[in-house]
Amino acid sequence: MNRRDVIRLGLASLAASAVPSALSAQSAYPERPIRLIVPFAPGGVVDVTGRLWADQVKSLLGTVVVENHAGGGGTLGASEVARAQPDGYTVLLGNTSTQVLNPAIMPRPPYDPAVAFKTITILANSAVSIAVHPALPAKTVGELVAHIKANSGKLAYGSPGAGTFTHLAGEMFKQLANTPDVTHVPYRGAGPGISDLVSGHIPMMVLNITNQVIELHKTGKIRIVAVLTEKRLDVLPDVPAGKESLANLVAMLFTGLFVPAATPQAIIDRIGQANRTAMGNAEFKAKLAAAGLDAVLDTPAEAQRFVDAERARLVPLVKAVGFKLQ
Repeated sequence: MNRRDVIRLGLASLAASAVPSALSAQSAYPERPIRLIVPFAPGGVVDVTGRLWADQVKSLLGTVVVENHAGGGGTLGASEVARAQPDGYTVLLGNTSTQVLNPAIMPRPPYDPAVAFKTITILANSAVSIAVHPALPAKTVGELVAHIKANSGKLAYGSPGAGTFTHLAGEMFKQLANTPDVTHVPYRGAGPGISDLVSGHIPMMVLNITNQVIELHKTGKIRIVAVLTEKRLDVLPDVPAGKESLANLVAMLFTGLFVPAATPQAIIDRIGQANRTAMGNAEFKAKLAAAGLDAVLDTPAEAQRFVDAERARLVPLVKAVGFKLQ
């Protein structure tokens, strides 16, 4: 046997020994806490979804540590996960903004979601709402539109951030209602905006439905004039659906789990299976429903197809309305 044959045999032996080791590492996953990066401030719908999910899967995946890394309409946290080691220990709780909108409207996006990530699951879809301070003389979308037009140039609406899906929903409302002179005020997350709405510092907010938003509406601290859905929500039967108020006033936000693209399929399947087990729990689904969230049960392949379809549907709309970060 010559020297080259010896080297070839040695390399083959090393490769063969490495395969069982890699497979063993994946089969043992997870061996330490998983970081769930929420790219938005605490208190918003994405944060609520993430904390409910992390608590539900702890018996299946061990400790899941929720970390809020807000900024750039979600791009700061999403970029961090895109650059992370693809070992399943850094997971993005992404949504329509991070996976569809932001890269489409930024001049130099820090990542391409179609290349940087693999989709594990869509956890839930959530409704967007239009809420006003109780002092505003509007109990319906029609009355709100009339008030805006009677006070041209005087009103502003807030959203949890520039470039977020709620921001897009606000601009859609302005276009459909023909009220272009309403000023957009972006906040760093839902929490600060809600505080300003309750205190009357801003008269109107476009918000994702959460337990907090529902409770504030029920106690009269804010007034939800519409949920931007096809039909009314069971948790808010008194609030009209957007489609009842203005044709095409429908905006639903998806929230899901995403990992760096090079993450092994075995790890993706492991998290996906844990999620499907969690979603089979009636109590967990009831908690999501109470927060205004519509739970989704899917496979990684089905979730990926859904995200691709949303990208194909929404990006042309974003371009058509001239939507951009402020």
